[in-house]
Amino acid sequence: MKKVSRRNWLKTSAGVAAGAAALSLPSILQASSVDRLSGSEANKGKKRKALVIGAHPDDPETIAGGTMILLLEAGWDVVCVYLTRGEAGIKGMSGDEAAAVREKECIAACKVTGARYRFMSQVDGATVINKEKYDEMLQVINEEKPELVITHWPIDTHRDHRICSILVYDAWRYSGYSFDLFYAEAMSGNQSMKFVPTDYVDISSVAEKKHEACLCHVSQDMPDLLDNWHIPMEKFRGMEYWCDYAEAFIHLTGHRAPSFIKM
Repeated sequence: MKKVSRRNWLKTSAGVAAGAAALSLPSILQASSVDRLSGSEANKGKKRKALVIGAHPDDPETIAGGTMILLLEAGWDVVCVYLTRGEAGIKGMSGDEAAAVREKECIAACKVTGARYRFMSQVDGATVINKEKYDEMLQVINEEKPELVITHWPIDTHRDHRICSILVYDAWRYSGYSFDLFYAEAMSGNQSMKFVPTDYVDISSVAEKKHEACLCHVSQDMPDLLDNWHIPMEKFRGMEYWCDYAEAFIHLTGHRAPSFIKM
């Protein structure tokens, strides 16, 4: 397993004065991310970009909120992409009513983290995989041009999480593996299954801010979810990584763009 301390996360990129830290995701990404960015005249002066793609409002914040904040603090452009607007997430409300509430909660959470938000067209509880939805995810990826993407681990009890993960994986392939793909866990043991991390991120310094962003999702009984699921998971990953709070990821590697993909 690769351990990556906060110190190792913060690396000096080419062209930056010595001692000025610029974020590079776990050390396995240092060569690909930093060299790819700094070596291109077209990219000079541009922020590196990360997408955190979740099936529902609150998923990006809960699965990778601390990592998002660290990226933002290091100067990255971070986008929370929500596959749905949480239409099925509030009992007693119609889909449209729930979506209106949860969209406002997403906006509030992004104000806390500083991330940009973007909504896709799927419906909570009725997500599908078809050519149209594959194309939509690829379009988002191609428009945003991220350097790295974090999304759901595909072995998950929640159908929407599985579908989100598969759509992102397909976009990764058909973008020619143009970004580094990381999977994150969602309430492991209840939702994510067989999740064995390859990478850890120490989020101790930003855990409180992450929890503040999560609490913006008022309609989801978030204090209970934090106390009983998310914080214990962060502490457990912290024990594995010898810190107070950590988020864990699986880095999907070892692929090349196949010849049949037309770029």
